[in-house]
Amino acid sequence: MKEKMELDKYEIGIIINALNVLRNNQIAEEKPTDAIDDLLMKIFPIYEKKNKHVKCLRIDNGRRY
Repeated sequence: MKEKMELDKYEIGIIINALNVLRNNQIAEEKPTDAIDDLLMKIFPIYEKKNKHVKCLRIDNGRRY
């Protein structure tokens, strides 16, 4: 079941930041980040549309974060 939530750009930014912190911790512990990477790829385009000034947080192996 898919549910939709309406979030503003600030709330989306908080989610992206939290996922990025989690991702960095996983990398430091040498654990896989595939699920986090996939989720960031789903969320980041939404943030880009709401915030025209942010184009890319980081490029890692061709993926945008």
